[in-house]
Amino acid sequence: MLIKRYQEQLYWHIRGIVKNHEDTDDLLQEVFVKVYRNIHKFKGDSKLYTWLYRIATNESLTFLKKRARRYQISNEEVQQQIIDNLESDVYFSGDEIQLKLQKAIATLPEKQRLVFQMKYFQDLKYEEMSTILETSVGALKSSFHIATKKVTAILTED
Repeated sequence: MLIKRYQEQLYWHIRGIVKNHEDTDDLLQEVFVKVYRNIHKFKGDSKLYTWLYRIATNESLTFLKKRARRYQISNEEVQQQIIDNLESDVYFSGDEIQLKLQKAIATLPEKQRLVFQMKYFQDLKYEEMSTILETSVGALKSSFHIATKKVTAILTED
């Protein structure tokens, strides 16, 4: 039931972070395995989907950090590789503008990138993001504002 209800939302959330279809599928499976093994630890302090999103976010970020360590490169270099690979990804259906947007988002620091993606693409409320990212609403609003300015500046460059 959980998979049926949340699979698509979590797929797009993870895909927004890792950008690659195959990696997203693998991570989505790992997320649901982790949920299955730890459902007894869900206390009900938050909504179930925010708990699922937190697990998906943490798994995705851990995956990217492991990739950086494996190739002995920085997190920024991992982001650049992801965007470079996006252009040849047969599952990426975006046009040139969408690719430029993804490149701009990839230049953001991790927290700003997450907040921007969650607000812009998934239209999550700040209160939900606060629970998922374990950060204050004020900090999230600030991060989104700064991220929006940076992305806008990049997109309006010649």
